[in-house]
Amino acid sequence: MKIAFLGTPGFAVPSLEALLKSRHEIVCIVSQPDKPIGRGGKVQFSPVKEFALKHSIPILQPERISKEVEILDKYRPDILVTCAFGQMLRQNVLDYAPYGVINVHGSLLPKYRGASPIQWAIINGDTETGVTIMRTDMGMDTGDMILWESIPINSDETSGDLFPRMAQLGAKLLVKTLDKIQGSTARFIKQDDALATPAPMLRREHGLIDWSKPAHEIVNLIRGLNPWPSAYFELDGEQIKVHKARVADGRVELLEVQAPNSKRMRGVDFCNGKRIQYKHDNFTFA
Repeated sequence: MKIAFLGTPGFAVPSLEALLKSRHEIVCIVSQPDKPIGRGGKVQFSPVKEFALKHSIPILQPERISKEVEILDKYRPDILVTCAFGQMLRQNVLDYAPYGVINVHGSLLPKYRGASPIQWAIINGDTETGVTIMRTDMGMDTGDMILWESIPINSDETSGDLFPRMAQLGAKLLVKTLDKIQGSTARFIKQDDALATPAPMLRREHGLIDWSKPAHEIVNLIRGLNPWPSAYFELDGEQIKVHKARVADGRVELLEVQAPNSKRMRGVDFCNGKRIQYKHDNFTFA
Protein backbone atom coordinates (compact mmCIF):
# COMPACT_ATOMS: atom_id res chain seq x y z
CA MET A 1 0.00 0.00 0.00
CA LYS A 2 1.11 3.56 -0.65
CA ILE A 3 1.24 5.44 2.64
CA ALA A 4 1.24 9.11 3.56
CA PHE A 5 2.64 9.13 7.10
CA LEU A 6 1.70 11.94 9.49
CA GLY A 7 3.82 12.24 12.64
CA THR A 8 6.21 14.52 14.49
CA PRO A 9 8.06 13.32 17.65
CA GLY A 10 10.41 10.43 18.25
CA PHE A 11 7.53 8.14 19.24
CA ALA A 12 6.64 7.90 15.52
CA VAL A 13 10.11 6.94 14.26
CA PRO A 14 9.93 3.18 15.05
CA SER A 15 6.72 3.00 12.99
CA LEU A 16 8.51 4.63 10.07
CA GLU A 17 11.43 2.23 10.43
CA ALA A 18 9.05 -0.74 10.44
CA LEU A 19 7.26 0.53 7.34
CA LEU A 20 10.55 0.86 5.46
CA LYS A 21 11.23 -2.83 6.10
CA SER A 22 7.70 -3.88 5.12
CA ARG A 23 6.14 -4.47 1.72
CA HIS A 24 4.38 -1.13 1.98
CA GLU A 25 5.67 2.16 0.56
CA ILE A 26 5.97 5.52 2.31
CA VAL A 27 5.24 7.97 -0.49
CA CYS A 28 5.49 11.09 1.69
CA ILE A 29 5.76 12.22 5.29
CA VAL A 30 3.81 15.07 6.85
CA SER A 31 5.18 16.69 10.01
CA GLN A 32 4.52 19.79 12.06
CA PRO A 33 6.24 23.00 10.87
CA ASP A 34 9.72 23.71 12.22
CA LYS A 35 9.72 25.86 15.34
CA PRO A 36 12.49 27.85 17.02
CA ILE A 37 13.55 26.64 20.45
CA GLY A 38 15.57 28.11 23.28
CA ARG A 39 16.66 31.66 23.86
CA GLY A 40 18.57 31.88 20.61
CA GLY A 41 15.57 30.88 18.55
CA LYS A 42 17.46 28.16 16.71
CA VAL A 43 15.24 26.01 14.52
CA GLN A 44 15.37 22.31 15.30
CA PHE A 45 13.92 19.67 13.01
CA SER A 46 11.51 17.13 14.46
CA PRO A 47 12.68 13.50 14.70
CA VAL A 48 10.24 12.57 11.95
CA LYS A 49 11.60 15.25 9.63
CA GLU A 50 15.14 14.07 10.36
CA PHE A 51 14.06 10.57 9.39
CA ALA A 52 12.52 11.81 6.14
CA LEU A 53 15.66 13.70 5.16
CA LYS A 54 17.91 10.75 6.03
CA HIS A 55 15.92 8.39 3.84
CA SER A 56 15.17 10.88 1.02
CA ILE A 57 11.42 10.70 1.56
CA PRO A 58 9.41 13.78 0.54
CA ILE A 59 8.62 15.85 3.64
CA LEU A 60 5.63 18.22 3.84
CA GLN A 61 5.05 20.68 6.70
CA PRO A 62 1.73 22.50 6.31
CA GLU A 63 0.46 24.72 9.07
CA ARG A 64 -2.81 22.77 8.96
CA ILE A 65 -3.08 19.69 6.79
CA SER A 66 -6.88 20.01 6.86
CA LYS A 67 -6.56 23.33 5.03
CA GLU A 68 -3.95 22.09 2.55
CA VAL A 69 -4.80 18.44 1.92
CA GLU A 70 -4.27 18.93 -1.80
CA ILE A 71 -0.51 18.89 -1.21
CA LEU A 72 -0.89 15.11 -1.10
CA ASP A 73 -2.32 14.96 -4.63
CA LYS A 74 0.96 14.22 -6.41
CA TYR A 75 1.66 11.24 -4.13
CA ARG A 76 -1.75 9.53 -4.45
CA PRO A 77 -1.60 7.56 -1.16
CA ASP A 78 -3.87 4.58 -0.60
CA ILE A 79 -4.06 5.28 3.12
CA LEU A 80 -2.97 7.89 5.68
CA VAL A 81 -1.24 6.78 8.88
CA THR A 82 -1.00 9.11 11.87
CA CYS A 83 1.26 8.61 14.87
CA ALA A 84 1.63 11.46 17.37
CA PHE A 85 1.07 13.97 14.59
CA GLY A 86 -0.20 16.83 16.72
CA GLN A 87 -3.03 18.16 14.56
CA MET A 88 -6.76 17.41 14.60
CA LEU A 89 -7.98 16.16 11.23
CA ARG A 90 -11.13 17.36 9.51
CA GLN A 91 -13.45 15.18 7.45
CA ASN A 92 -11.80 16.22 4.18
CA VAL A 93 -8.57 14.54 5.34
CA LEU A 94 -10.36 11.48 6.72
CA ASP A 95 -12.04 11.00 3.34
CA TYR A 96 -8.97 11.81 1.25
CA ALA A 97 -7.45 8.35 0.67
CA PRO A 98 -9.32 5.23 -0.49
CA TYR A 99 -8.65 3.40 2.81
CA GLY A 100 -9.09 6.45 5.04
CA VAL A 101 -6.88 7.17 8.06
CA ILE A 102 -5.56 4.87 10.77
CA ASN A 103 -3.81 5.93 13.96
CA VAL A 104 -1.22 4.42 16.30
CA HIS A 105 -2.60 5.22 19.76
CA GLY A 106 -0.71 4.66 23.02
CA SER A 107 -3.39 3.02 25.15
CA LEU A 108 -5.83 0.15 25.24
CA LEU A 109 -8.87 1.98 23.94
CA PRO A 110 -11.40 3.10 24.96
CA LYS A 111 -9.29 3.85 28.03
CA TYR A 112 -7.21 7.03 27.87
CA ARG A 113 -8.55 8.98 24.94
CA GLY A 114 -6.55 12.15 24.46
CA ALA A 115 -3.11 13.64 24.02
CA SER A 116 -1.19 12.02 26.90
CA PRO A 117 -2.36 8.42 27.35
CA ILE A 118 1.01 6.94 28.32
CA GLN A 119 1.65 9.47 31.06
CA TRP A 120 -1.83 9.23 32.56
CA ALA A 121 -1.62 5.45 32.76
CA ILE A 122 1.43 5.79 35.02
CA ILE A 123 0.01 8.74 36.98
CA ASN A 124 -3.10 6.70 37.73
CA GLY A 125 -1.05 3.76 38.95
CA ASP A 126 -1.95 1.30 36.20
CA THR A 127 0.12 -1.87 35.99
CA GLU A 128 -0.78 -2.49 32.35
CA THR A 129 -1.28 -0.43 29.23
CA GLY A 130 -0.97 -1.08 25.51
CA VAL A 131 -1.25 0.17 21.96
CA THR A 132 -4.34 0.26 19.77
CA ILE A 133 -4.43 0.73 16.01
CA MET A 134 -7.71 2.47 15.24
CA ARG A 135 -9.54 3.94 12.29
CA THR A 136 -9.65 7.69 12.80
CA ASP A 137 -12.97 9.50 12.84
CA MET A 138 -14.00 13.01 13.86
CA GLY A 139 -14.06 12.23 17.58
CA MET A 140 -11.20 12.28 20.08
CA ASP A 141 -9.80 8.75 19.68
CA THR A 142 -13.32 7.35 19.25
CA GLY A 143 -12.82 5.42 16.00
CA ASP A 144 -13.17 1.69 15.46
CA MET A 145 -10.37 -0.49 16.84
CA ILE A 146 -8.50 -2.82 14.49
CA LEU A 147 -5.60 -4.36 16.44
CA TRP A 148 -4.38 -3.94 20.00
CA GLU A 149 -1.91 -5.52 22.39
CA SER A 150 -1.16 -5.01 26.07
CA ILE A 151 2.18 -4.35 27.75
CA PRO A 152 3.03 -4.35 31.48
CA ILE A 153 4.09 -1.18 33.30
CA ASN A 154 6.98 -1.86 35.66
CA SER A 155 6.63 -0.53 39.21
CA ASP A 156 9.52 1.95 38.90
CA GLU A 157 9.04 2.81 35.22
CA THR A 158 8.76 6.43 34.11
CA SER A 159 7.02 7.77 31.03
CA GLY A 160 10.43 8.23 29.46
CA ASP A 161 11.16 4.54 30.07
CA LEU A 162 7.81 3.37 28.73
CA PHE A 163 7.67 5.47 25.57
CA PRO A 164 10.31 3.49 23.58
CA ARG A 165 8.69 0.16 24.44
CA MET A 166 5.29 1.47 23.42
CA ALA A 167 6.68 2.90 20.19
CA GLN A 168 8.15 -0.47 19.21
CA LEU A 169 4.89 -2.24 19.98
CA GLY A 170 2.97 0.31 17.93
CA ALA A 171 5.32 -0.20 14.98
CA LYS A 172 4.74 -3.96 15.01
CA LEU A 173 0.96 -3.60 15.21
CA LEU A 174 0.91 -0.96 12.48
CA VAL A 175 2.50 -3.23 9.88
CA LYS A 176 0.19 -6.09 10.85
CA THR A 177 -2.81 -3.79 10.50
CA LEU A 178 -1.79 -2.58 7.06
CA ASP A 179 -1.28 -6.16 5.94
CA LYS A 180 -4.80 -7.02 7.11
CA ILE A 181 -6.34 -3.98 5.44
CA GLN A 182 -4.58 -4.75 2.19
CA GLY A 183 -5.68 -8.38 2.41
CA SER A 184 -9.29 -7.42 3.26
CA THR A 185 -9.11 -9.34 6.55
CA ALA A 186 -9.17 -6.39 8.96
CA ARG A 187 -12.01 -6.32 11.48
CA PHE A 188 -13.25 -2.97 12.78
CA ILE A 189 -14.54 -3.11 16.37
CA LYS A 190 -16.61 -0.29 17.82
CA GLN A 191 -15.48 1.13 21.15
CA ASP A 192 -17.63 1.10 24.28
CA ASP A 193 -17.95 4.80 25.04
CA ALA A 194 -19.08 4.04 28.59
CA LEU A 195 -15.56 2.77 29.38
CA ALA A 196 -13.75 5.83 28.02
CA THR A 197 -11.26 7.70 30.22
CA PRO A 198 -9.93 11.17 29.31
CA ALA A 199 -6.18 11.71 28.99
CA PRO A 200 -5.87 15.48 28.51
CA MET A 201 -2.72 17.22 27.38
CA LEU A 202 -0.25 17.68 30.20
CA ARG A 203 0.66 21.16 31.38
CA ARG A 204 3.26 22.39 33.83
CA GLU A 205 0.66 22.98 36.50
CA HIS A 206 -0.12 19.26 36.56
CA GLY A 207 3.28 18.78 38.16
CA LEU A 208 2.64 20.60 41.45
CA ILE A 209 2.87 17.98 44.19
CA ASP A 210 0.09 17.86 46.77
CA TRP A 211 1.80 16.42 49.84
CA SER A 212 -1.54 15.61 51.45
CA LYS A 213 -2.04 12.77 48.97
CA PRO A 214 -0.93 9.19 49.67
CA ALA A 215 2.76 8.50 49.06
CA HIS A 216 2.16 6.03 46.24
CA GLU A 217 0.02 8.56 44.34
CA ILE A 218 2.77 11.17 44.62
CA VAL A 219 5.42 8.74 43.37
CA ASN A 220 3.17 7.77 40.45
CA LEU A 221 2.81 11.45 39.55
CA ILE A 222 6.59 11.87 39.63
CA ARG A 223 7.04 8.79 37.41
CA GLY A 224 4.34 9.85 34.97
CA LEU A 225 5.67 13.38 34.52
CA ASN A 226 9.28 12.28 33.93
CA PRO A 227 10.78 13.57 31.66
CA TRP A 228 8.17 16.31 31.01
CA PRO A 229 6.75 18.48 32.46
CA SER A 230 8.27 17.15 35.73
CA ALA A 231 6.70 17.04 39.15
CA TYR A 232 7.79 19.82 41.51
CA PHE A 233 7.30 21.45 44.88
CA GLU A 234 8.13 24.89 46.21
CA LEU A 235 10.91 25.47 48.72
CA ASP A 236 12.10 28.92 49.83
CA GLY A 237 10.34 30.51 46.87
CA GLU A 238 11.91 28.16 44.30
CA GLN A 239 10.36 25.38 42.26
CA ILE A 240 12.28 22.16 42.94
CA LYS A 241 11.76 19.50 40.29
CA VAL A 242 11.57 15.88 41.38
CA HIS A 243 12.79 13.37 38.80
CA LYS A 244 12.92 10.21 40.88
CA ALA A 245 11.31 9.05 44.10
CA ARG A 246 10.10 5.94 45.88
CA VAL A 247 7.81 4.96 48.73
CA ALA A 248 9.52 3.89 51.96
CA ASP A 249 7.68 3.32 55.23
CA GLY A 250 4.66 5.13 53.94
CA ARG A 251 6.62 8.28 53.04
CA VAL A 252 8.02 9.63 49.79
CA GLU A 253 11.81 9.47 49.49
CA LEU A 254 13.07 12.10 47.04
CA LEU A 255 15.95 10.39 45.25
CA GLU A 256 16.74 12.86 42.46
CA VAL A 257 15.86 16.55 42.42
CA GLN A 258 16.81 19.67 40.52
CA ALA A 259 16.81 23.28 41.62
CA PRO A 260 16.39 26.13 39.09
CA ASN A 261 19.48 26.66 36.90
CA SER A 262 21.15 23.63 38.47
CA LYS A 263 21.94 20.08 37.46
CA ARG A 264 20.09 17.06 38.72
CA MET A 265 21.44 15.66 41.98
CA ARG A 266 20.69 13.10 44.62
CA GLY A 267 18.10 14.23 47.10
CA VAL A 268 20.45 13.80 50.04
CA ASP A 269 23.18 15.85 48.32
CA PHE A 270 20.69 18.61 47.59
CA CYS A 271 19.60 18.60 51.20
CA ASN A 272 23.17 18.69 52.52
CA GLY A 273 24.31 21.34 50.03
CA LYS A 274 21.49 23.63 50.99
CA ARG A 275 21.98 22.80 54.67
CA ILE A 276 18.28 22.17 54.81
CA GLN A 277 16.72 21.09 58.03
CA TYR A 278 13.48 20.21 56.30
CA LYS A 279 11.04 17.80 57.88
CA HIS A 280 7.67 16.81 56.57
CA ASP A 281 5.27 14.11 57.62
CA ASN A 282 5.00 12.77 54.06
CA PHE A 283 8.48 13.01 52.49
CA THR A 284 12.19 13.07 53.10
CA PHE A 285 15.35 13.52 51.02
CA ALA A 286 17.28 10.31 50.36
